[in-house]
Amino acid sequence: MEVFQQLINGLSLGSIYALIALGYTMVYGIIQLINFAHGDVLMVGAFVGWFSMTTLHMNVFAALVTAMAACAMLGVIIERVAYKPLRNSTRIAALITAIGVSLFLEYVMMYFVGANPKAYPDLTGFMAGSFTIHGVIIKNIQLVIIGISVLLMIILQFIVQRTRVGKAMRAVSQDADAARLMGINVDNTISITFAIGSALAGAAGVMWGLYYISINPLMGLMPGLKAFVAAVFGGIGLIPGALLGAYAVGFIETIAKGVGLSTYSDAVVFLVLILILIIKPAGLLGKNTKEKV
Repeated sequence: MEVFQQLINGLSLGSIYALIALGYTMVYGIIQLINFAHGDVLMVGAFVGWFSMTTLHMNVFAALVTAMAACAMLGVIIERVAYKPLRNSTRIAALITAIGVSLFLEYVMMYFVGANPKAYPDLTGFMAGSFTIHGVIIKNIQLVIIGISVLLMIILQFIVQRTRVGKAMRAVSQDADAARLMGINVDNTISITFAIGSALAGAAGVMWGLYYISINPLMGLMPGLKAFVAAVFGGIGLIPGALLGAYAVGFIETIAKGVGLSTYSDAVVFLVLILILIIKPAGLLGKNTKEKV
């Protein structure tokens, strides 16, 4: 029964990682940038949700939508201010900028809310409940997290596959210059990609706060790194790869905790990533490509 319990826990945790990993993989697929500020967008989303629920007295779903909207705008601002001027620069310049944006978000938030952790309001009603099936305890909040995550993933898939914006995103990811010649506004498409990815991170931030209760301005680091691990695990730049990697990381982490390795669960996740990259450097679903020098 312990195994099934950890699988349920891993499914809910993996759902949160999946939303974060999708942002990483979408941005990388479009402009080959590892946006290391993405974990701190999650942190901003968590605090917007916390503020919405504690000060504005919104319900969970209204706070979730508010956090997604705020983070979508934040993602566009970050792209336009920090990344767009460096689009033709070296990758190391963009990487250093991403780290700078990450630190900026952390310490600006710390200036406004302080360094001490904040607690999300206690869950009430349906979300506070749980039920047991054959000895496996399933919390209602876990079902809510899984349900919202799956719904957002379905909406993302619809946008990417069935809309003009999604077609533009796929065209830019294949060849930005050819897309520009075909009349696609590449700059707007990149901004929309950042907006969608950041909105998903904002939703993940609220769900992280609901699940773990405590949030702080430095909370985005580890979830962001693990989601990056998930994206690389599955094959960065591939949406199915991000989903596969995220759930794999969630299961690995919870199973490690279940067998008594709570202190080393993060190390186990990174160790598995190293092993995967040694065996299959492009990730589980990625394909090795030849690059001319």
